[in-house]
Amino acid sequence: MPLNFPLSRRCLLSLLISSLWWFPVQAAELADTVDKVKASIVAVGTIQPARRPPAKFQATGFVVGQGRQVITNAHALPDFLDTPNKEILTVFIGQGQQFESRPAKKVATDIIHDLALLEFDGAPLPALRLGESRRVREGQAVTFTGFPLGVVLGLFPVTHTGIISAISPVAIPVPAAGQLDATTIRRLKNEPYEVLQLDATAYPGNSGSPLYEPDTGRVIGVINKVFVQESKEAILEKPSGITYAIPVRYIQALLERAASSKN
Repeated sequence: MPLNFPLSRRCLLSLLISSLWWFPVQAAELADTVDKVKASIVAVGTIQPARRPPAKFQATGFVVGQGRQVITNAHALPDFLDTPNKEILTVFIGQGQQFESRPAKKVATDIIHDLALLEFDGAPLPALRLGESRRVREGQAVTFTGFPLGVVLGLFPVTHTGIISAISPVAIPVPAAGQLDATTIRRLKNEPYEVLQLDATAYPGNSGSPLYEPDTGRVIGVINKVFVQESKEAILEKPSGITYAIPVRYIQALLERAASSKN
């Protein structure tokens, strides 16, 4: 027997039923994706035996290539290492309190796009797949996983979701042109490029986190910086909810350049 609802009510009922079906499926897909992605998320920092604590967290990174390479932000790496006191660059892997440190070295950098490629010792980890940035569209859902507040309590990756709200010039918006810093002005003048502006909340520790598709886990960018409304000190209390990511094509170019330099 057909339902005796008017057309508008039948449409509303159909939408409601499809929504109830769609949301659990989407949530299940994301949960499965996060389970896989977390195995490729590492913390990047340094270890110095005489320091207390000896480990210092710098940023998030993620595994690519053959499983021993890590992408992170160049700005997050230390300018120099205290080698006389045995400070070394390190990636931290594992889950919770059960983690280990692996000595690492900087293989290549792309200062213009704020990217760094590291290689670490030991057994390889699962590598994330790189997607195609030309397919990225404004409005599409995105996810990123990293260590927003550091690793004081252990390695507990945190996942955030949002959308690509804009594909915009590299400059972070400021109230007046006079407030643009020299580095940004130089980039806009000499080496302009577009970044992904996200409607999502990130924190300083998220630098270097992979930005990926919720359903496939394919990386489409790397978290780079956050728009700060007031001061860096206030970012934890009053996050802007505006985050920027470097498109994946620059990661691919860095990997290709590093590979060619070995040949």
